[in-house]
Amino acid sequence: MEKIEIKTRDGICPAFVFRPEGQGAWPAVLMYMDGPGMRPAMQAVAARLSTHGYYVLLPDLFYRSGPYEPIDTKVVWANKELREAHRAKFMDPAKPAAIMSDTAAFLDFLTEQPDVKAGPIGVDGYCMGGRLALIAAGTYPERIAVATAYHGGGLANDTPSSPHLLAPKMKAKIYVGGATDDANFDDSQKTRLEDALTEAGVDHLIETYPAKHGWVLSDMPVHDPVEAEHHWQTLVPVLDSVLKV
Repeated sequence: MEKIEIKTRDGICPAFVFRPEGQGAWPAVLMYMDGPGMRPAMQAVAARLSTHGYYVLLPDLFYRSGPYEPIDTKVVWANKELREAHRAKFMDPAKPAAIMSDTAAFLDFLTEQPDVKAGPIGVDGYCMGGRLALIAAGTYPERIAVATAYHGGGLANDTPSSPHLLAPKMKAKIYVGGATDDANFDDSQKTRLEDALTEAGVDHLIETYPAKHGWVLSDMPVHDPVEAEHHWQTLVPVLDSVLKV
């Protein structure tokens, strides 16, 4: 793991780079973190993905809020007051429009790296990052060839920034892993997203895992080890099918 800094329109974004062993160049994946923020559990997901032959960039999307220490998710996520305070300080400033501006800098960084394979890039995201991955696919359709989203919330809601509204612009292959227990991406949203992607002719698959929202990250109270491994069994093949052909 290498810590770097990327200059964005709004400041300096800390980020982490994970490379496979051996000599590149490798296909690149931009990974969007989940709501609790940058911490070892999130970095572990990026590190593991790199072992499958990917150059992974994991930016700290909360840089606008200043430096911070990793939170104890089992404490903060179990306390409504603490959780709302975290959301107000960190998540609210990281709105989709701001992160899409950052994403231009992230994509430029990746294309400039000598050990990144030339060509399209993949994006992968968790929780709020899953939503951002789909928004990125619709915002940068010429640069993003595959987008994966796990337990993403608000993927087809009634807000102006809902990802399903960007379906007509998407050219990437889309994979969405939802949860059976997730009020932020319920059956009605799944149907709405399915309909939007189908109507737009987007190559996609939406699956539902028998788990709760946030199941992949190992430090989350709802972490499900079995379904977290299931996520790896879908994530890597989907990325491989586009970025390693």
